[in-house]
Amino acid sequence: MPSPNEIKKGTVLKKDGDLVVVVDFQRVSPGKGSSFVRTKMKSLATGKVKEENLKSGEVLEFADVQNKQMQYIFGDGSMFTFMDGRTYEQVEISGDIVGDAAKYLKEGLDVTVVTHDGTPIALDLPAKIEYTIASTMDVAKGDTASGTVMKDAELDNGLTVKVPAFVKQGEVVRINTLSGDYVERVN
Repeated sequence: MPSPNEIKKGTVLKKDGDLVVVVDFQRVSPGKGSSFVRTKMKSLATGKVKEENLKSGEVLEFADVQNKQMQYIFGDGSMFTFMDGRTYEQVEISGDIVGDAAKYLKEGLDVTVVTHDGTPIALDLPAKIEYTIASTMDVAKGDTASGTVMKDAELDNGLTVKVPAFVKQGEVVRINTLSGDYVERVN
């Protein structure tokens, strides 16, 4: 039987007749007592997020979901369109389901669409995505040596992130989609 120790981000569970997706989790092993998993779960029916602690011995019911590799085509903020590269089938997903992932989407990006009974219920982004610096300010000579001076940079998808001072317009950088932080310069 599945247990809370098998939970990871994006896991879909059946709880109280509702499908919930694990948005965040933390395994806790206190000095006294048994370990547990602290979770934040979002109801797929209502969109409400609630926190719940699950004891390590508790039995859970995982929902049967399918992961489908798809490519982001375009979106207008409320609806986002993805395409299956093999069948060319297009799927529209509402902004409520896409959530915070919308700010990382760019044309041609490969993502995993999680479906339950053929209905999209979640979107799973790659952990790191490469973007081109669309615009950033130059810094004074000498400030780039340490790499600790950070500046704002607008990426090719419109997202603004902090990057080291040595990064210039037109360069490609890798961004962590979990934290939204700069990881490294690619070229």
